[in-house]
Amino acid sequence: MNRTVALHTLGCKLNFSETTAIGRMLENDGFVKKDFDDVVDVYVINTCSVTENADKECRQLVRRIQRKAPEALVVITGCYAQLKPKEISEIPGVNLVLGAAEKFNIAAHLKEMTKNDTAKICSCDIEDVNTFTASHSVNERTRVFLKVQDGCDYNCSFCTIPMARGKSRSDTIDNISDNVKNIAAGGAKEIVLTGINLGDFGKGFTGGKKREEDFFSLVKELDQLQGVDRYRISSIEPNLLSNEIIAFVSNSKRFMPHFHIPLQSGSNEVLGAMRRRYKKELYAEKVGLIKTMMPHACIGVDVIVGFPGETTEQFNETAEFLQSLDISYLHVFTYSERDNTHALSIQPVVPVNIRHERNKILRNISYTKMQAFTQKHIGQSRKTLFESTNKNGMMEGYTDNYIKITAPYKKEWENQVVDWIV
Repeated sequence: MNRTVALHTLGCKLNFSETTAIGRMLENDGFVKKDFDDVVDVYVINTCSVTENADKECRQLVRRIQRKAPEALVVITGCYAQLKPKEISEIPGVNLVLGAAEKFNIAAHLKEMTKNDTAKICSCDIEDVNTFTASHSVNERTRVFLKVQDGCDYNCSFCTIPMARGKSRSDTIDNISDNVKNIAAGGAKEIVLTGINLGDFGKGFTGGKKREEDFFSLVKELDQLQGVDRYRISSIEPNLLSNEIIAFVSNSKRFMPHFHIPLQSGSNEVLGAMRRRYKKELYAEKVGLIKTMMPHACIGVDVIVGFPGETTEQFNETAEFLQSLDISYLHVFTYSERDNTHALSIQPVVPVNIRHERNKILRNISYTKMQAFTQKHIGQSRKTLFESTNKNGMMEGYTDNYIKITAPYKKEWENQVVDWIV
């Protein structure tokens, strides 16, 4: 009888797409995929390690599995597994830890596995990880997350991702185009391009030759492919978001007027300590250009509060800077200490209670920004892609510029782009 497997994702959209790819590989190898709440033979947890919470969540999930299905095999993969394989192997109930190079070889590892007392670690030096494995999510037919880039060559002082995912590398434009055609054939209306450092797309070698592709070339190529109505750029560094990309999106019928641009701090001193590759003036310039060309565009911002050494004045500078920008929403992260990062050596440490207070202040700014952005578009007709879920007689969708819409459920609107008055 075929073994059953259930998968769970912690963290980013890139992880989500990779979990789907791992699930597909296991199904192709004869496993039967089930819900994570079911009792199954194998549980796979694809981890994140951007914050301490992700580590804790992984441990909690393993404990839950142990109570529910003590005979099941538990496999941990993803960023946490690459960074701290020994630590994970010591969690009671874990049987297999797969690092960055091995997560897509999971089926081969499971063939050899039986439940025993010691966890097997299959990891390697992250410097040796140089292959790219394409993946995309398939659970939601409406919107698909397509991984086009992986790894990062930046050395931000708070971040463990380069240690967890390795050097920047990416798929080829030809392969991505083929994947897009396959996704379109499956009926998806929107593709979100994902990566760790998306603007760095094109780095690497093919057949021993240095690649000559870049992210702008990818955007232009995808824009002319038939079959997909909408694309979104998941997140792109301000220094890599070129003016030509902004201008192209402003005239595109397929790339949505929606940008997510990490800022992290509105203080140039803090940005320097974070080892970010831009100053706040460049960030303001990019936001200004987007809004000049696309006044209706939605702009999301990542920001970190409580970074070591962040003074009250520097935090206030960040809050005032964010208030001054014509942005739409914030993703606010409370700084958490990560092993082997330069930020650990920066003093003074901001007390945890002050970090949480600062998070709350910025989340309030985010709420008022999103309310104001939505209000500006009330009464406008906008192209809205509705999703397939019936939630108590209602359905949800997103406008081209990422305003969330809730409407009475209509079967004929599922996975369709509808002209909707906001």
